[in-house]
Amino acid sequence: MASGLSTRFGSNKLLAPFDGQPLLCRAFAATDTPQLSARIVVTRSAQVQALCKAQGVPVLLHALPGRNDTVRLGLSALLAQHPELTGCMFLPGDQPLLRRATVDQLLTAFAQTQKETERVIFRLGAPAGNGPDPLVGSPVLFSNGFFPELLTLPEGKGGSVLLHKYPTLVHTACIAQPEELADTDTPAALAQLEALVREKG
Repeated sequence: MASGLSTRFGSNKLLAPFDGQPLLCRAFAATDTPQLSARIVVTRSAQVQALCKAQGVPVLLHALPGRNDTVRLGLSALLAQHPELTGCMFLPGDQPLLRRATVDQLLTAFAQTQKETERVIFRLGAPAGNGPDPLVGSPVLFSNGFFPELLTLPEGKGGSVLLHKYPTLVHTACIAQPEELADTDTPAALAQLEALVREKG
C-alpha cells in the first residue's frame, strides 16, 4: 500500500533514503518470499511507479482518493491474475524494520489456521512493555472469505473496518521485536529507525 500523501512527512516518504536505498525498497525485501504467489504496489505517485518498474515489482498507478480504493484496486488486480488466492496481505510501504522472516512467520501461521476455517484475519503484534495487551500493527492478512467485503469497503475506510467488525476472527502473530511494527510518519521517526539499524549493524 503506497497511496498515502505523506502529509506529515513533507515529501514522498517512500522515496526518502533509508540505509542507502529508497524506503520502499525495504518493503520489497520483506515481501520477497516464495510463500507469496504475487505482489503489487498500489500508488498515486508516478515516481513510486518508476521505482517499482526499475526494481521489477508489479505496480498499479491510480488517482482515486480513498483507502477503500487502494484495497479494491490492489485485490482486484491480484485476483485477476490469481483467482484461486486463499488470502491477501496488506502491508504499508513505510515499515523499514519489518523482516522477511517475520512476514514468513505470519504467512505460516495463517496457512496453518486457514486450513480449518475460510474466515480468519491475522495481524502482526509484539509484547508491550507497559501492559498485558500486545502492540498490534501491520501487515494484516485476510482469508478469501473476506474478499467480497474488502472489495466493497465504505468510502475512505481500510481493512481495519473488518478487524473491528469481526474481533473474534482476528489472530495476532506476536514477534519479539516491537520496532518491526514502527512506521515513519515524520523525518525524525525515519532518522530514529535508521539509527537503530546502524546500531544493530
